Amino acid sequence: MTDTPSVYVVTGGAGGLGGATAKLLAERDVSVVVTDLVDADESELRAQLGERVTFVRGDVCSESDLGRVLDRASERGTIRGLVHCPGKGFPRRIVDRAGTPFPLDQFETALRLNLVGTFNALRLTAARMATNDPDEGERGSIVMTASVAAWDGQVGQIAYAAAKSGVVGMTLCAARDLADLGIRVNTIAPGIFDTPLLARFSQGIRDGLAESVTFPKRLGDPEEYASLADQLLHNRYLNGEVIRLDGAIRMAPR
Repeated sequence: MTDTPSVYVVTGGAGGLGGATAKLLAERDVSVVVTDLVDADESELRAQLGERVTFVRGDVCSESDLGRVLDRASERGTIRGLVHCPGKGFPRRIVDRAGTPFPLDQFETALRLNLVGTFNALRLTAARMATNDPDEGERGSIVMTASVAAWDGQVGQIAYAAAKSGVVGMTLCAARDLADLGIRVNTIAPGIFDTPLLARFSQGIRDGLAESVTFPKRLGDPEEYASLADQLLHNRYLNGEVIRLDGAIRMAPR
């Protein structure tokens, strides 16, 4: 193993689950490269997440954008970890009340962001990690993000559930594909978390969502996602696993 510093990449890292993860990793005194589609000010992001954070704006579905992100990370050291967090729901029924079928282009857009973007980050980062000097046989660790919707897809979640099911399905296969290269792959499937997306809803809706959780009866804290991501990155016997992080919730049909 070389003495070059370790670098971690967090996609969708300007806030929410990714932001909490980037902050925790930066507190570990390692370099973190964050990418997101938002226009973030790097100095403000460092104030929020830590001085060891570098921001590169980019689209996870773009090979060239992710190439720039990984180039920046490689300039800072050896890429040892990736936590991939971007995701977005596209709520719509297969056939709406007016009898209109789900537009195919919208379904494809949902798959592109949630599934194709995940695979793009997986493949490009793994290719960089494959060139690393092994550290006790390991060259890198990748954490992907699915959702409980992969199993408990609700009414109107057909596109999101399909995409996140794809992420779940990739996990073991990816771990097997990359085993000979010394790269581990795991996935977190979050339940209902207190992210900026949920902040848009009324307190009544948020309280109702919290009540639907088995225990503890509250929304998930992004720091709890970050803690599990950190464990998956560094526990070398965790591989090929999908872990629900959801307070034992099982989503109702609607």
